[in-house]
Amino acid sequence: MEFVALAAVAGLVIALLFAVRRVRRRRRVQRAAPGPEQPSSLGQGAATKPRLEQTRRALAGKWSVLAAKSAVDDAFWVEMEDLLLSADVGVGVAGELIKIASDSNPTDFEAARSGLQAALVGLFGDRRRDLDLVGGPAVILVVGVNGAGKTTTIAKLAHTLGGGGRTVLLGGADTFRAAADVQLRTWGDRLGIDVVSGQPGADAAAVAFDAYEAARARGADTVIVDTAGRLQSKANLMAELGKVGRVLERAAGRIDEVLLVLDGTTGQNAIGQARVFAEAVPVTGIVVTKLDGTARGGVALAIEREFDIPLKFVGVGEAIEDLIPFDAGTFVDALLGQ
Repeated sequence: MEFVALAAVAGLVIALLFAVRRVRRRRRVQRAAPGPEQPSSLGQGAATKPRLEQTRRALAGKWSVLAAKSAVDDAFWVEMEDLLLSADVGVGVAGELIKIASDSNPTDFEAARSGLQAALVGLFGDRRRDLDLVGGPAVILVVGVNGAGKTTTIAKLAHTLGGGGRTVLLGGADTFRAAADVQLRTWGDRLGIDVVSGQPGADAAAVAFDAYEAARARGADTVIVDTAGRLQSKANLMAELGKVGRVLERAAGRIDEVLLVLDGTTGQNAIGQARVFAEAVPVTGIVVTKLDGTARGGVALAIEREFDIPLKFVGVGEAIEDLIPFDAGTFVDALLGQ
């Protein structure tokens, strides 16, 4: 009896120590969390416009040159198309936009830009862009090439979901790079979030399964799984991602979201990346990163048009709150230099 009592007391002490550790980690995150002017909860995009200021400034000069044109003629539309191409919307989409905007026969620059703005917003469409998380726990699989900001995006997404009241566990299924596990665990420690990972070279699907089971056992309502992104071995990557997806789907019944993270500075190369990953897993949403210092965000529209995959978030900085829900109107304003 004494042994049982001592074991019970020891178990209680250990549980209390873990609880205290988590509280301390959460307090550290809360002290560094954004204030009211920088919302971090899911669905709040009020801070989008100032975060895209550098994109807006990068294009504003080009728009001012076009505004100085005295006539809206063929040369005007050629220059406007060139401007869209410089924003990486792609040749096909740029031509489509120019046709829509010019069909209304605008007589001055402001009317032409207004028509283009309406055409851009119309191409993005009125589609659902929030996360569809219904599983218990919900499963989010995150894919993308190394260097696109995938692991950092996972941390930002976990922070955003936590601000919305969800409990998150991270799964480190990028077992190809030891640095990926270190980075994910560093973020987990900073955010007070549990991380489940495996040894370098371990089976990625097994790690993903363990992360899901851990989330279910610990009462987390969301598990976000990181994956490898080595395009130099495309066949191996596709096979591995496909296996991870199948294992998670069998365990959970469904994968709630498959988010593809793309580096906005890579321009049209991002389309080729999207094609590779869309062949491997059923991508449900796009996250475009590094839009705080580039004017190439137009590739998001090209990807939506080609793959019919909605853009759901944009990354606009290094801070933990710098992942914001996509808003078509505000994004288009930035592309138009307004």
